[in-house]
Amino acid sequence: MIKLNGYPVEPVLKILLEDKTTKQNIIFATDTYTEDNPQCTAESAMTAGLLLGFQACPIQPRVAKAMEDQQERTRKKAEVFTPSWVCALMNNHCDDEWFGRPNVFTTLNEQEWQVSEGKILFNGGKGRTWKDYVDSRRIEITCGEAPYIVSRYDTTSGESIEIKNRIGILDRKLRVVGENVADEAEWMKWVIRAYQSVYGYEFQGDNLLIARINLLETFVDYTEDRWNRKPTVLELRKIANIISWNFWQMDGISDTIPYGVSKQENEQLSLFDFIVDDTKEEMNETPACRVFDWRKDRSIPYTDVKRGNEE
Repeated sequence: MIKLNGYPVEPVLKILLEDKTTKQNIIFATDTYTEDNPQCTAESAMTAGLLLGFQACPIQPRVAKAMEDQQERTRKKAEVFTPSWVCALMNNHCDDEWFGRPNVFTTLNEQEWQVSEGKILFNGGKGRTWKDYVDSRRIEITCGEAPYIVSRYDTTSGESIEIKNRIGILDRKLRVVGENVADEAEWMKWVIRAYQSVYGYEFQGDNLLIARINLLETFVDYTEDRWNRKPTVLELRKIANIISWNFWQMDGISDTIPYGVSKQENEQLSLFDFIVDDTKEEMNETPACRVFDWRKDRSIPYTDVKRGNEE
């Protein structure tokens, strides 16, 4: 269950609701919650007041939603969540390519996986180190609750997964950090770099918020597991800011926020409108969503990342 009014979410909820492109809040982008609160329309901003107020909108993972709601979202938005064993299989393929050898983190047997024992070795022929792996950038498109990135629970069953058995991309990076760093300050440095290296975007605001919370809770899990303490609010704020930049709300077709108008669409429609009727007002253009390049310390349009123009 998603708990918004307690640690660790409440101290950073405002940050987790931010849309870094618009400098406002993410929006619901779904009409699922209008029966609970008429103010929670698809184009309404998600605010702490709406989520925690008297007539609160019940934000919960897909598995906790009524079956009717799940089916409706599947019909309208093709929302289908992936079992953890499939995420493990796909993440293995990525790591097989990166390491140049198979089954580095897990071995799958049908729908079960076995986590590899012992320290992950980085002595392959490609000359890459554990630091290179932590810094390697990965993205989960239309990420939903981000099951490929973090695997606190199976999104199809809701069953919790112990840290030692997690298979997400970020889980693997955090495992590597834990195996190679003994000093707490150095550990925190590389955990932050791991968070800076994973990205994802999602259309529906409730899914995106849950994904962001899952990444935040993962940070708490690994800090408690390694150092036997809870992260401070300052540490939570730092991680939450990275999460809100790296996991953003976007329509993957237009590369803008949901219901926005891309520059290309605006130009095409404006030209047509000019030919047919030059008295019509030009449509408002929505800026392309922006992401952050942490190594270069600057934000860039996601469209540049797609085209490979990151210089």
